[in-house]
Amino acid sequence: MKQLYLILGIIGGLFLGQVGAQLGALFDLRYWRCVLKKTHSCPDNDIKYYLYTPESGRNRIRIDIRNRLSLKLSGFDPEKQNVFIVHGFNGTESKTPMTILRNAYLYRSDYNIFTIDWKDLTSFPCYLSSLSNTQVVSQCAAKLYAFVMDHGGKAEKTTCVGHSLGAHICGMISNHLSIKQHKIVGLDPARPLIDQYAQKYFRLTKDDAYHVQIIHTNSGMLGEINQVGHIDFCVNGGMMQPGCKGNALRVARCSHFQSACYFAKSVKYPDSIIGRPCKATCPKRGRDWGFFPGNSIPMGLATPYGVYGTYCVSTDTKKDCPFD
Repeated sequence: MKQLYLILGIIGGLFLGQVGAQLGALFDLRYWRCVLKKTHSCPDNDIKYYLYTPESGRNRIRIDIRNRLSLKLSGFDPEKQNVFIVHGFNGTESKTPMTILRNAYLYRSDYNIFTIDWKDLTSFPCYLSSLSNTQVVSQCAAKLYAFVMDHGGKAEKTTCVGHSLGAHICGMISNHLSIKQHKIVGLDPARPLIDQYAQKYFRLTKDDAYHVQIIHTNSGMLGEINQVGHIDFCVNGGMMQPGCKGNALRVARCSHFQSACYFAKSVKYPDSIIGRPCKATCPKRGRDWGFFPGNSIPMGLATPYGVYGTYCVSTDTKKDCPFD
């Protein structure tokens, strides 16, 4: 039962891929709510860009990169920092945990918050087609990134934050840019199939930005294992989070989403979650986490540059991160 969620997605996506291969690449195949993109062109109607600003609050404004006035008319402030938020498999920018993350940045009031919604390309149970679609999503996300930079945005003030498959999309954006991204935060980057089959080009690595931070909360199941970025945080042992209850499937899914909630807390309260240096293995087995001597550092928004390795985090939360 633990892998039922993933198995259904793999089976649905595999069937779609077989049929799509037979019908050829002349059009996108839509079956069983699955979409397998056969062409990579941007803009794409299935990939939407939104901007949230402190002035607009929770009212999103759609960005059209074909309109050079789109950012100016939306309230974009080039003096502020920028964050690009990318959801994962079977997600959307308008539901938790992405809304929790968005609201944390709105609480700060010093960010232009861009969300990339690709929900029409990643519906359950179509995991394999979702994996394939990350290629066009990353390409179109890179177009938005370049559009923002061309209109006053600064790379050193810009962070891409992605959850699950969204974390790998953040990494893949760099494949379509002439300059390296400044900072990426990978929230429990997706593991199924990626750990075995994905080449470096199709997954998040520390080569994709000058500073890549990873937060592991369901490592070894839905999330990747061990050190992925420049600095990795293994939270509460890295696999099962203490606030998650229910059957094994629900606990895994909840734990996977907790990465977004922990990071959101660090956005609102930058020094609220602290990590200690430890061995690079994640998830941790048993109570021996392999602590090393050295300074503790904050996880999340306030994590300092130039610090590398794996850090272990123990939280005191006993509450679920809400999710649909």
